[in-house]
Amino acid sequence: MCGRFAVTLPPDAMAQLFSAVPGNDLPPVPNYNVCPTNQIHVVRSDDGQRRLGAMRWGFLPHWYKATNAGPLLINARAETIAEKPAFKAACRERRCLIPATGFYEWTKDEGGARLPWYIRPAGEGPLVFAGVWQDWERDGEAYRTCAIVTCGANAQMSAIHHRMPVILAPEDWGKWLGEEGRGAATLMAPAPEGALTFFRVGTEVNSNRASGAQLIEPLSP
Repeated sequence: MCGRFAVTLPPDAMAQLFSAVPGNDLPPVPNYNVCPTNQIHVVRSDDGQRRLGAMRWGFLPHWYKATNAGPLLINARAETIAEKPAFKAACRERRCLIPATGFYEWTKDEGGARLPWYIRPAGEGPLVFAGVWQDWERDGEAYRTCAIVTCGANAQMSAIHHRMPVILAPEDWGKWLGEEGRGAATLMAPAPEGALTFFRVGTEVNSNRASGAQLIEPLSP
């Protein structure tokens, strides 16, 4: 799964990277502790034009009568996304890109304590997660919401967690956004072995109120 991530790329650099028109509602960066229900940076395609805007991380199906009317859907499983009632229409019609600098996962020690790991690209550049989005409105509340698509972990990542975000290469961004015809389903696979690197970080990030660049600093040996 993916339950927390970091993003440090400035909005103007994101807009340039994705050839997208930036919105005026973008959340501040850097943010080293992006949490569910936060507003996050998302790229979608609108009539052939890519747009960089803000969305609530936590997909709200249209039948939810309130934001807390059901489970918090921050992830969508690649294996079932095309059939699940919450996601199947979005999978066909409303796919998006979610940029990140890295993300967190947790293991446990023998006493059950949660030990955070930070996962980032092995090379240069950001991570770009596959996502789906949905507009939701009820009783005067309106949100544009999204979820990160996840798949089974590759061998490298399975040492930490059995799931991982679907990470898209630049040549696949247009296909995922629906700009290049069919074939998006083929992209929902684990990242190649060696594409990511990871290391232990301090337990401060276990709190969703923690902030600052120190959250992604490797623990001293």
